[in-house]
Amino acid sequence: MTLLLASTDGIAAGRRRRARGLMVVVLGLLVVLVAMFALTLLRGQSFTPPGDVIRLLWGEDLPGVTFAVGQLRLPRAVLSILAGASFGLGGVAFQTMLRNPLASPDIIGISSGASTAAVFAIVVLSLDGPVVSIFAVAAGLGVAVLVYGLSFQNGVAGTRLILVGIGVSAMLESITAYILSRAPTWNLQEAMRWLTGSINGAQLDQTLPLLMGLILFGGLLLARTRDLEALRLGDDTAAALGVSVSATRILVIVSAVGMISVATAVAGPIAFVAFLSGPIAARMVGSSGSLLVPSALVGATLVLVGDYCGQFLLPARYPVGVVTGALGAPYLIYLIIRVNRTGGSL
Repeated sequence: MTLLLASTDGIAAGRRRRARGLMVVVLGLLVVLVAMFALTLLRGQSFTPPGDVIRLLWGEDLPGVTFAVGQLRLPRAVLSILAGASFGLGGVAFQTMLRNPLASPDIIGISSGASTAAVFAIVVLSLDGPVVSIFAVAAGLGVAVLVYGLSFQNGVAGTRLILVGIGVSAMLESITAYILSRAPTWNLQEAMRWLTGSINGAQLDQTLPLLMGLILFGGLLLARTRDLEALRLGDDTAAALGVSVSATRILVIVSAVGMISVATAVAGPIAFVAFLSGPIAARMVGSSGSLLVPSALVGATLVLVGDYCGQFLLPARYPVGVVTGALGAPYLIYLIIRVNRTGGSL
């Protein structure tokens, strides 16, 4: 009995220690994100005093500040945070479910599907605005169903789904290249935004669908945190623990694809954010617990920092997707090498 009580106390102490570790990581990421958000509002082409920014946020109309901060910097920063959190959360949900860091939506074709649909709507159908976003979201969901269906054979193996997704992604990129080769000049610039990923021209009204998608789909994922963590142990183990594996997979796929597609519809497929956020969060969290919230915060920080660097810290101005792509491509090569050597876990 004494040994049993000691064992129970040890397990409880371990859980408390892991919970504290996760809380420390989350709070640290929140501090970094808030600091970067403040920097984005304060410093652009010129410096705005903190007092003026605070007064503006409280609703005062200040000449010059209202335009520079209220119409330029604030929408850009808010959109960066929401899009980055959506990419980060959606990406790590796929990686956790399939137990492979390469199982990211921008690797397996979901982002490519949304981008191809948007380019088709812009160039071929001459559409713009919310209709293009609807096309992108529908295509993201359609590609997810296609990849899942083609890779299903007595269940879905992570490696098979990744390989099918890479093939579908290559096909979609070829279609996109063909559409762009025949695009009129006046549509080409708008279409290229969907391929690069950009926060340029952000408006506060664009944040509403992102916020709604994050609340709805993110809430569904967070509600299934324990089931998703159980899937990291394997389907058989998860089923033995009472998890409905098929239902959880479907819910995770729908939620993750929904967030990724909405974010892509608003900001374009910002390269490698969904891919990088999970592994970075995993290095920070270790064995302390779920990666969902840390990955969302990492994704938000990546987009916010990448956009700021692309605007002000490089010799020329670059869209955020160029900056994150430059960071993500070397890491992809490294991760492929590591996965080949050690296996597929985060």
